[in-house]
Amino acid sequence: MKFDDSDNTGAWAVPPETYAATRPPQFEVSVVPKSLYVTMRDGCRIAVDYYLPLASGAAEAPASFPTIVMFTPYNRRFEVVDDAVERSPNAAKFRDFYVVRGYALVVVDVRGTGASFGVRDAFRSPRERGDYREIIDWIVSMPWSNGAVGSTGISYSAAAASFVASTGHPAVKAIAPLFGMLDMYCDQLYPGGMLSRIWVEGYDEMMVALDQGHREKLAQYAYFGDPRLNGAARVDEDQDGSLLATAVAGHKENFRFRDLAHELTFREEPALHDTTLHTGTCSPYWYLDQMPRDVAVLSVGGWFDAASYTNGSIARYLSYADNPRHLLIGPWDHGARTNVSPWRKQTASQFPLHAEILRFFDQYLMNLDTGLQQEAPIHYFSIHADTWQAARSWPPIESGSRYYPDAQQRLSLIPPPAEQLLPYQVTFTTGSGKQTRFERLAAVAVEDYYPDWDQRHRSLVSFTSDPLPEAMEVTGHIVARVNMTSSETDAAVFVYVSEVDAQGKAHYVTEGVLRALHRKLADGPGKYRTSWPFRTCARQDARQLTPGAREELVFALLPVSWTLQPGSRLRISISGADADHFGQVPHGRPPRLEFVLGGENPTYFEIPMRPVSAHPAR
Repeated sequence: MKFDDSDNTGAWAVPPETYAATRPPQFEVSVVPKSLYVTMRDGCRIAVDYYLPLASGAAEAPASFPTIVMFTPYNRRFEVVDDAVERSPNAAKFRDFYVVRGYALVVVDVRGTGASFGVRDAFRSPRERGDYREIIDWIVSMPWSNGAVGSTGISYSAAAASFVASTGHPAVKAIAPLFGMLDMYCDQLYPGGMLSRIWVEGYDEMMVALDQGHREKLAQYAYFGDPRLNGAARVDEDQDGSLLATAVAGHKENFRFRDLAHELTFREEPALHDTTLHTGTCSPYWYLDQMPRDVAVLSVGGWFDAASYTNGSIARYLSYADNPRHLLIGPWDHGARTNVSPWRKQTASQFPLHAEILRFFDQYLMNLDTGLQQEAPIHYFSIHADTWQAARSWPPIESGSRYYPDAQQRLSLIPPPAEQLLPYQVTFTTGSGKQTRFERLAAVAVEDYYPDWDQRHRSLVSFTSDPLPEAMEVTGHIVARVNMTSSETDAAVFVYVSEVDAQGKAHYVTEGVLRALHRKLADGPGKYRTSWPFRTCARQDARQLTPGAREELVFALLPVSWTLQPGSRLRISISGADADHFGQVPHGRPPRLEFVLGGENPTYFEIPMRPVSAHPAR
């Protein structure tokens, strides 16, 4: 068995690679697609590539196919100076895996990007969403379309796939969002109510370089660093490149995320210039009630998937409760470029992800009998147990253990009998490093995650348990309940979890953050469902702290599945800043915090955990 492969784990009745063996390639595909402009309702011309299965030997291609469509702002295809380089790094794996198995593939430059005309006015704005339905109309009008459409893709394309389904177009039968957010505010831009610096700095600069074809600036980004990639590819009719030049010149008018983000400080509060533009209308959750119930959904995420994209994957599964739905979460970073486990045998994931997606599309888009409906709907990988598990519902572990810290910085299942107060002075220079889950969002090629964590976390206030007598699986959301006071009217509380192995080395497990201003709890809007504490982060619910007054902050850490080993100790650390990824709260006024430990309303951490020996039979 390979490290994170699915074979021989017992989590699947038919493992993905076993299924893929029943669906070998039948056709050929050209790496150079057909390409054209499709004109939208407002006259904007959108650049589209399409790949069709081609006859291979004795296998004649049928006259029509189901179609998989991907919407991307990262160039559907590049011009190249060397034919040996891949022209479509974003779509190549999809092209090479699905088209040869009987699917048409359509890849679209969203408006204001690549070779498409128009201007981007936000991140997946309502204007852009309107284009998606028109592209589906175009697809089903083609002679090679059999009228069935699915959508997939990583990150931006994943959220776009949810938008595609929410248009209600009757041709859309299945979507497979991979590593994509559901809620722009909570999952991406303001996790825990804290503005993510990666988006307003690193990602924004990358998009400017990409949209305007700045080759020298793109060289610093791993995804686009190959110098043989030479800007967006023109469509077939654009023989002299004049149309491309005009389109790219127009991209200079695109919005800047670094500027717009500061108008979106509160969730669902409109930008000043447009009452219809806010973090809700740019998020798939806003359109949950427009999702037809017969559209099948496969949500895929990774335990180190960015700010809180895995929350998006899980909430998508929970919120589409009336649809055929499946959830897959592996030991991966954003896009599954890396297996994040410190105990991995190889850096790259060995899981046959496309085989699992193929089975999904075969079931719901090609209408084959794949046996998928006999599988458990949820599969997840537990790090440090190095195994896949199946589950029938989320969360897999419904009850947890409460761990209480004390003033001696111990962590135990028994609360301190009397109230204790532990002071902590926030230092704004504290950070979590530059090789973390966040860097992938700015296309930084991180392969070794948190390599300095054993030293870095020592600058935090930490609480450590006794050695565990047996292996314990932690799966789901750890919930922090922090009773505290602050010397200032606002504060940020960061909580980190580590496994300290028998040799004394600390391994990063997960983290969470909450800006105290947004501490008020609420139910999710409409059909939006979570299994962890939710908050609106709305202006009307924001409340400053009263200096010196006690407040309880209740918030979930990012989800994880991690198996603590016998002899290891659980460590929980608290900080008031992460200078590497977030701004100061409050600016220029590092607060003095005081944690209430023990007594009638103690600080504690609720951890969804169970002995490995108590696992239900697979």
